[in-house]
Amino acid sequence: MKAIYLTGFMGAGKTTVGELLAEKLNLPVLDSDQQIIKKLNMTIKEIFDQHGESFFRDAETEMLKDLPTENVIITTGGGIVIKDENRALMKENGQIILLHADIDIIYDRVHSDTNRPLASKKTKDELHALYHSRVAFYQDCSFTVDTSNKEIEEIVNEIISRLK
Repeated sequence: MKAIYLTGFMGAGKTTVGELLAEKLNLPVLDSDQQIIKKLNMTIKEIFDQHGESFFRDAETEMLKDLPTENVIITTGGGIVIKDENRALMKENGQIILLHADIDIIYDRVHSDTNRPLASKKTKDELHALYHSRVAFYQDCSFTVDTSNKEIEEIVNEIISRLK
């Protein structure tokens, strides 16, 4: 089976869904942000603070090239889709599943999370603007699953039923 890439805005549930999906499909799950943290020995916040977003986005692309492309679930950072090269790599090597959640739900999940450098201290309007700047990139996917007001089990079962 080709790789399964879970994409979506921060707080959409990629990590949580990825873990249960991996368990049900008996596949390993790799988190792109965790892989970068391990490789650079820095937190995402430290990377952004010390090197900036552009550096982080380049590290994300390099990491994506190094990850396995068979029999794996990869949970991605919320901004990985903004680079054409990343979307092309994911499309070539697997299925891209967009996890979508209502922006109000996302705001409630992430607005006070200091480990999310692009979300902490943002107003709901600012978060909404960031989401809308990415929405076209998110929609470049194999299929979308709405995670708003759904149990994790329900989301995972929907993904499994829709996998090719």
